[in-house]
Amino acid sequence: MNRLFIELYLDEDVSVLVAELLRARGFGVQTTREAGQTGAADEEQLTYAVSRRRALLTHNRDDLVRLALGYFADGRNHCGIIVSVRRPPHEIVRRLLVILNETTSDEIENQVIYI
Repeated sequence: MNRLFIELYLDEDVSVLVAELLRARGFGVQTTREAGQTGAADEEQLTYAVSRRRALLTHNRDDLVRLALGYFADGRNHCGIIVSVRRPPHEIVRRLLVILNETTSDEIENQVIYI
């Protein structure tokens, strides 16, 4: 079943204010805390996001890019990884909205996007 809109899963290092601001604009967002995944390893975070068909938003570039390459090498799919430099929450949301408003969930599949 194809879905049009990207739904996000926020790594625990991403401010919960990002989730609140995106929800206020009608986007589906889940935080690590809400999922009961606080303290889980990066691989577990990505596995959880994939199981919920959500793109993962993270500040952890090195580990998540490595995991994405592993998924590619193993022929596994993920629902997208968005890597953000640490910025104020409003700036992260501003950059995310460009992606969320112009990219479908199918288009972000297996992509690593930097904002």
